[in-house]
Amino acid sequence: MARAGKARAILAILPPNRTAAMDLHTQIVSENTPRSQFATDDPIEILRHARDAFEEGIRVAIVTLVDITGGAARPLGAQMSVRIDGFYCGFVSGGCTEAAVAAEAIDALNAGHDRFLLLGEGSPLFDIVLPCGGGIRLSIHILRDIAPIDRILDIVRMRRVAGLSYRPEAQTLTCHPSRQTGWQSNEFIRAYRPRTRVVISGNKLEADAAARVALAAGYEVVPAVKSNGRHLADLSFDKFTAVVLLNHDLDAELPALEAALRSPAFYIGALGSRRTHERRRRYLLDLGYGHSQIARIKAPIGIFDKARDAKTLALSVVADIAAIAPDGI
Repeated sequence: MARAGKARAILAILPPNRTAAMDLHTQIVSENTPRSQFATDDPIEILRHARDAFEEGIRVAIVTLVDITGGAARPLGAQMSVRIDGFYCGFVSGGCTEAAVAAEAIDALNAGHDRFLLLGEGSPLFDIVLPCGGGIRLSIHILRDIAPIDRILDIVRMRRVAGLSYRPEAQTLTCHPSRQTGWQSNEFIRAYRPRTRVVISGNKLEADAAARVALAAGYEVVPAVKSNGRHLADLSFDKFTAVVLLNHDLDAELPALEAALRSPAFYIGALGSRRTHERRRRYLLDLGYGHSQIARIKAPIGIFDKARDAKTLALSVVADIAAIAPDGI
């Protein structure tokens, strides 16, 4: 029975207590009303939301931004997870269309088959206008098999890139070796990468401030001098790692700096003036490092010079990392 019809039928047999009747009517009509369960645009959190719902026996759909015309608030591959009970998370636009998208996903779940949804430019839904003025096409996939999601989560947990392929004709998800998000023939690939890790070494005041800002930005942070009893020089820095050296002493920073230079870390930043960095450069040359290796060091660290306090320095450093972090949401 449709929700409105169900509400009228129950109201007809209730005793004439209008307050109780209206409360029940509100409960019935609001049942399955789309509502955000929590706000996130983290792709792994969105997958986990879908996975958890599936494990609990709750029907769930994954919505993916698969085409963009003109401008868009979110990148290709942005996603939402929408449960049959109306709870959702994630974003495919700037926040103005997500409830409407969730309602479409609930309709797809009730109908039992996948669909595409066009919003903005070229859409028949003239009452939904995107602020950016462009158009987006979304795929709505009803999750029927949790194994590909589990595999993606496992691969990313091992700090490797994973690809999830959606085939509209088959209405299936499978793992894919591609590391690029986009259409490949008749399948859409969504690439997932590990969370950016920020390793911070240095004086407590500056290191703590940088750690707080990095955490607020959603990065994984390995703080201070040790991690699980191991010195930073003993850690393995992968290509999704940024190394931040906030020491006021070149000798103190050297173990972590050498570990970073031996690694594929995408960012190595070091505190100090240009004059200090010239001394660092000569020191490293004497140790046998080449010019190309030394050129990987961003010094002075950050996006702007002369940060005179710990908070400003922290903002400068994290913004610098964000500007050159590997592609991915």
